[in-house]
Amino acid sequence: QVQLVESGGGLVQAGGSLRLSCAASGRTSSYNAMAWFRQAPGKERDFIATILGSGSSAYADSVKGRFTISRDNAKNTVSLQMNNLKPEDTAVYYCAVALRNQILRLRRSYDYWGQGTQVTVRT
Repeated sequence: QVQLVESGGGLVQAGGSLRLSCAASGRTSSYNAMAWFRQAPGKERDFIATILGSGSSAYADSVKGRFTISRDNAKNTVSLQMNNLKPEDTAVYYCAVALRNQILRLRRSYDYWGQGTQVTVRT
């Protein structure tokens, strides 16, 4: 089992920045891909970004150039730096990890999930 705890959410004005962090504990040697998803009210949980232990990463088109994913393998953490935030970025943000060592964009590909952290961007 892997436990994930997100932090860093909050309220920010449009154009501002936030940094989310996710700490993993438990069987941390068992997972490979780490990712962030988000879910707005009444919508599906969408892929944002993923990163492998090698540092290879991928982003959704909607956040490319504004968000940056990073991980610290020694500390078992993954972070998401979010710049130039827009009201449409408002959502609950979830951290996830997968046992597979691949770039994965589908929700069903991930094995463990955090509880989520709220990000609200106001105009």
